[in-house]
Amino acid sequence: MSAVAERTWVGPSAVERLGILRGTRSIAIVGASDKPSRASYFVSTYLLSSSPYTVYFVNPVVKEILGRPVYPSLADLPEAPDLVDVFRRHDDLPQVLEETKAVGAKTLWLQLGSWHEEVARDAEAAGVQVVMDRCLKIEHARFHGGLHLAGFNTGVISSARQVRA
Repeated sequence: MSAVAERTWVGPSAVERLGILRGTRSIAIVGASDKPSRASYFVSTYLLSSSPYTVYFVNPVVKEILGRPVYPSLADLPEAPDLVDVFRRHDDLPQVLEETKAVGAKTLWLQLGSWHEEVARDAEAAGVQVVMDRCLKIEHARFHGGLHLAGFNTGVISSARQVRA
């Protein structure tokens, strides 16, 4: 028997995720880090260099990331973000959802490995779109031809093993 609970929530399809990204103008990265080894830092550098979004960083203990100000909470941002991208522990997700609803964000995006069905149900009941267990950087690059930036796109579309000359 598995220690992981069965997943019953079904997230948005690829077409729906593309629609979310197309409808997004601003993103708040909650749990943003100034450490280059962290996933949030990698996602931040990608979004700033390869996307049209206005990006805000949220972390109560860091003052600056990539030369930009960091805000202590979503409520401190200069505008309500369209999308909240979350890099926080599982137990912190209900509180992040409450803050997301309070500022009026349209989408809550939980990163790879982050899954919380109760938060997803509560968000959807409040009219907030939810994406879980997906990387915003990977999804954006996937839809906009940028996976080659991380070495994922070989330029070959085939399931057959390539023969080297």
